[in-house]
Amino acid sequence: MSEAVELSIVVPVHNEEGNAGNLAREIAAALEGRAFEMVFVDDASTDATLDELVAARSELPQLRILSHRKNSGQSRAIRSGMRAARAPIVGTLDGDGQNDPADLPALYRALTRPDAPEKLAMVMGRRASRKDTAWKRFGSRFANNIRQKLLKDGCDDSGCGIKVLKRSVFLELPYFDHMHRYMPALIHAEGYSAEYMDVNHRGRIHGVSKYTNFGRLGAAVSDLRGVTWLMKRRRLPDGVDEV
Repeated sequence: MSEAVELSIVVPVHNEEGNAGNLAREIAAALEGRAFEMVFVDDASTDATLDELVAARSELPQLRILSHRKNSGQSRAIRSGMRAARAPIVGTLDGDGQNDPADLPALYRALTRPDAPEKLAMVMGRRASRKDTAWKRFGSRFANNIRQKLLKDGCDDSGCGIKVLKRSVFLELPYFDHMHRYMPALIHAEGYSAEYMDVNHRGRIHGVSKYTNFGRLGAAVSDLRGVTWLMKRRRLPDGVDEV
């Protein structure tokens, strides 16, 4: 694989046996002809996820595999992948196969278009027709409404995992557990902007969701307080000049 990589795809996975290998193949098919790499980050899975990825690597030269020694959560897995990524532009998507890799090229084109706003740092998916249970959709709407009232970041689907963003901007963001759900707000707080595009969403084929409505709610209360505090405490210099 060439050292010149224009796009890195970071995929956090935890106990996604049956999904991980197929997802890697789908990503490779969606990005065929581009200079890309895939960085799958196994977050200490206890099933055959890691073995499945290792087996897929023999047919996918663009596939890199990182493995956490201890389960550390989705945000840490994304951060590990971002730090290892070699391209200036990075795409992310969930490891459960519900995000459609076929949407990645359009998100990439939107971010890198010649007339993009100077401060545009991320183009994020918005699930136009979610293939989740009614209860899960209700929980997301409820959480998004509260988050929007407090953060006012313009994002109405913070749980959508597929996005393309500038690696350098991501590395400026403060890290904390669950920060991947607040990336639009954090990006705005650093003086950048984000855009949103409708994307496909698919039903889960293998495995089970790692989140519940009540589980999210408990973490969200603390997270929202912290992110609101962070945004209020930010002071931007509007650029730095060396003189």
